[in-house]
Amino acid sequence: MGVFVFLPLVLPLTAWPVARLAEQRLHPRTATRLLAAVAGVSAVCSTLCLGLLMIVGTAQLPGNPLPDSWSDPDVRAALPYDEIAGRAAIPALLAVLVSCAVAAWRQVRVRRRVVAALAGLPRTPVAVLPDRTPYAYAVPGGGPRGRRRAGGDARGRGGAVRGQGRVVVSTGMLAGLAPAERRALFAHERAHLAGRHHRHLLTVHLAARANPFLRPLRTAVSYTAERWADEEAAAEVGSRRSVARAIGKAALLAPRSPAAGLPALTGGDAGPVPRRVAALMRPAPVGRAWPPAGTAVGLAVWCAACGATASALSSANSAVTLFLVLRAAAAPM
Repeated sequence: MGVFVFLPLVLPLTAWPVARLAEQRLHPRTATRLLAAVAGVSAVCSTLCLGLLMIVGTAQLPGNPLPDSWSDPDVRAALPYDEIAGRAAIPALLAVLVSCAVAAWRQVRVRRRVVAALAGLPRTPVAVLPDRTPYAYAVPGGGPRGRRRAGGDARGRGGAVRGQGRVVVSTGMLAGLAPAERRALFAHERAHLAGRHHRHLLTVHLAARANPFLRPLRTAVSYTAERWADEEAAAEVGSRRSVARAIGKAALLAPRSPAAGLPALTGGDAGPVPRRVAALMRPAPVGRAWPPAGTAVGLAVWCAACGATASALSSANSAVTLFLVLRAAAAPM
């Protein structure tokens, strides 16, 4: 394995330049998908790396349940600094697993609370809660089976794509918005459901828990997912200015909603509102799938892609090498 086994732990650093540039230069849809994919691959590879190191480290502990042959010198020689790296990987991997489990449990717990709050309400695409506290968010999955309709109002007509979820809004939020701004708000939340943004947000959220070097990508995707929904809403309602006004008013009414910061419920966090409003005051971004390689963002994208690929190759090479070494050590002489 050599030093290549350590590469997946540090290669996520290659994605840092693209995180900021993607927010500014790429279409939000492209940026969200690209950064989520890079974060997911990097997190899986770094976790696999810790797993391989843990196997070697655990085999050195007295009374461990692993075969005795796995602690042979030939096995330990495959890993540089095996005594330090192997044993340090044990608490590190446990910390990663506990952190991801806690994040997943929090998401399940919030989802249950939301489902309980919606129980008894009509199965409409838009659920209006009689609450003076202003908030609005999208709940993925479990939506009504009706077809998507244009527009949308306070009575819940026209809300979601079939089976993708439903929009939750309070009467306090609706009271503070004009009719055009309500349509923009509903279009924004429907865009979260149609784009399945909760999956991208959950990916980067867990990836940041698995490897702290991926936290800048989590922040970037939280912003680009909102920008993606903004652009989809502007295209649906036909007015970028109406969407900008709706975003600004919603942020002033509800600086932080009950679902803020949790990837299970998209649209709960307003994000950097001034940047989003300023982007909507400019022409719509070009939906280029991949930036030119000669530009700064193009070079950053290629750097991040190469880093993720190198992580995958290093992890695969280390896993195969360790398997062969362990198999050879366990084979009868």
